[in-house]
Amino acid sequence: MSIAENLKQVLSELPEGVRLVAVSKFHPNEAIEEAYRAGQRVFGESKVQEMTAKYESLPKDIEWHFIGHLQSNKIKYIAPYVALIHGIDSYKLLAEVDKQAAKTGRTVNCLLQLHIAREETKFGFSFDECREMLAAGEWKELKNIRICGLMGMATNTNDVEQIKAEFCSLSSFFQEVKATWFADADSFKELSMGMSHDYREAVSAGSTLVRVGSKIFGERNY
Repeated sequence: MSIAENLKQVLSELPEGVRLVAVSKFHPNEAIEEAYRAGQRVFGESKVQEMTAKYESLPKDIEWHFIGHLQSNKIKYIAPYVALIHGIDSYKLLAEVDKQAAKTGRTVNCLLQLHIAREETKFGFSFDECREMLAAGEWKELKNIRICGLMGMATNTNDVEQIKAEFCSLSSFFQEVKATWFADADSFKELSMGMSHDYREAVSAGSTLVRVGSKIFGERNY
């Protein structure tokens, strides 16, 4: 199957209102261009240097999503163009994005990353940490970021019931956060859950953004 065919297959399974982030990290420009010709415009990268190189050399109507673990000292490189940062896992990081976005005169869209997996290697706020950060209210003073929703990764397991439970817990937490802090914010609407192996479960649980890579581009060459 070609990239275009794989893309079509994945898109055919997504209901209306769910957007596909084609995870192009570690794949060459040629692969992105093939997906682009097939109509895909949203791509996800996890390394700042790689994403910036691709941004500079590929069509300018591509919407770049940063989906990796973001280091504070790298934000300045992506602040001028990034469409959405999926992995904000501390207030400090959010404040730094705000600072760098202000320098470029932009408002950068962000998702708060929640730790829902049973693996220590994953990043993110616990539900309580996220509640505390939002309740503290300092984020309301940040004028150059926009919190648009939440992101989470399920445990990498074959236990489908566990994956479903983790996604459902994040989905209900999203509703709580929306009702408590963002009831009047139309922009707080994204729930980024689901990757190549579990996007169907994520969509069932209410995901609005799925991050699919190998299912479209094949296995990566690291």
